[in-house]
Order: sequence, then structure tokens, then C-alpha cells
Amino acid sequence: MPEGDAVFRFARKIRDALQDQVVRAAHAQGPGAVPRAERLIGATCTAVTTHGKNLVITFDNGLALRGHLRMYGTWELYKPGEPWRRHPNQARLVLHTDETVLVNFSAPVIELHESRALDTYRPLTYLGPDLLDDAFDPGESLRRFRDPLRAGATIGDAIMDQEIMAGVGNIWKHETLFHARVNPWLRVRELPDDELGAIIAKARELLRGAAGLAHDAHGRPSMYVYARAGQPCRRCYSRIRSDVQGRDIRRTAWCPSCQPVREAQELVPRSHARSGGRPRRGAS
Repeated sequence: MPEGDAVFRFARKIRDALQDQVVRAAHAQGPGAVPRAERLIGATCTAVTTHGKNLVITFDNGLALRGHLRMYGTWELYKPGEPWRRHPNQARLVLHTDETVLVNFSAPVIELHESRALDTYRPLTYLGPDLLDDAFDPGESLRRFRDPLRAGATIGDAIMDQEIMAGVGNIWKHETLFHARVNPWLRVRELPDDELGAIIAKARELLRGAAGLAHDAHGRPSMYVYARAGQPCRRCYSRIRSDVQGRDIRRTAWCPSCQPVREAQELVPRSHARSGGRPRRGAS
């Protein structure tokens, strides 16, 4: 799934190719296709921005495209006449300028709006502070973590809540909690403010590095726990474990030594109980 850093990199490439260019042709197809995409013909791209996992392209005729890639969507750029690397049936939206063909493949969310309406459009306005924004406010994210309705959530679920802070997906959930040495099954109420603050700071550091915004950024680093279940921890050589977590029943991986279950922790992974650890209590 493209996360905040990947969407940011897409936006940078699209901005370089599309900004100040005139749309010569526009075509949309597939489920939920952009209605009347031809309204963009003759419009000039004025900006390409992101907020978390959302990408917004605005035009000088007062219209804006909002895209969310979810699990399988992607943006690709081609020269006119250049063969596409994916089947045309997967194209959701195609924009042609004199020098570039922008294609969105497989994204479930591609919408056309009046630009002025975006300020009150809930899929954007509900989002928490953007981790990649230079003006990111960690105090606001901490306040949102402390919402009483989130107290019982596991940190493995809460860290991906886009209303708390925008940009973290499954990859950076894993890596942030590993580097913060936090067990994914700890509930938010079990974490003091300083630990939540450290989680917020680490998530921002990792995303900014992967997006190329840090001074020493070299792209995405090697993964410590994500997609490494059963392999040795790169830090301590313990075997990485995984278990199901959350409403969508994804598997979460963690290092049992670097991210240990804590004394009196309310909820522990099923596999921890099966391997002789303290019996699991409560429900996720």
C-alpha cells in the first residue's frame, strides 16, 4: 500500500511534469470513473499537493482532482506515444499534455471537485496533522491520541489512524514501533505522554527520510520487522514473530526481545500466550 512518503514522491514527479502545463486530452474509465473528466481539457495545472495518503492536483479553471491509491493504485508518467507498462484496462484516469501522459492505474478513489469545496470536504478535513508537513504539530497529534474514545485501542491500530496523524500505513506502523521499542498490543492508555511523543517523532523521522526530506535521506531503509516474520531481528537476532491484529485482521510483526510484552500489559498477542507467555486478557 502506498503510504505518505510514496504519495509524496508521486506528487513530486507529477508536479515536475505537469505544473504549468495545459491538459490537451482527458479520459476516465472503470468503476466510479471521474464524471466529466473532459472538463479538464484546456485547463492548466497550478499545483500538486499531498496530505497524508491523499494527492490533490489543482487547475486554473477552479477544478481539482483528489486521488487515494488505497492498496493497489499507482501513478505513472509517460512520453506521448511511449508504451505503457500496465494494461490499458487498468487505467482509471489519463491526462495528456504536450510533453507528458499522466496515468492513474487501479486507484479506487479518483474524484473531481470544485477546488473551493476541498476546504470543507470531510475525507480531507478529518485528517490529522500531516507528518511530512514542515508545519507539523506533534502536540496536536498527541492530543488526538489522548481522545478518550481511543484510550482502549492498541497502539498498533491507533498509529495508523489518519485522524491522529496522516501518512502512516502498515509499513511505517511496524518500523516506528520497532524503533520506539513498543509492543504493538499495548493500549494507548498504557503509554505515557513521553512514549507517545517518541512514537510521533519516530514516525515523522522515518517518513521524512523515506520521502527524501531529511538531510541524510537515502530513500526507504532496510526493514527491521515489516514482512520479516520468522527471520532474525537485525538488532538482537531473536526470531521475529507475527500475529493477527485489528479489524482488518492484518498480521503485525514484532521482535519479542526489542518490543517485549510488559508487566501488567492488558493485551498480549495470541502467539505469546501459546508460546508459554502470560495468558491473553481482554479483546482487541
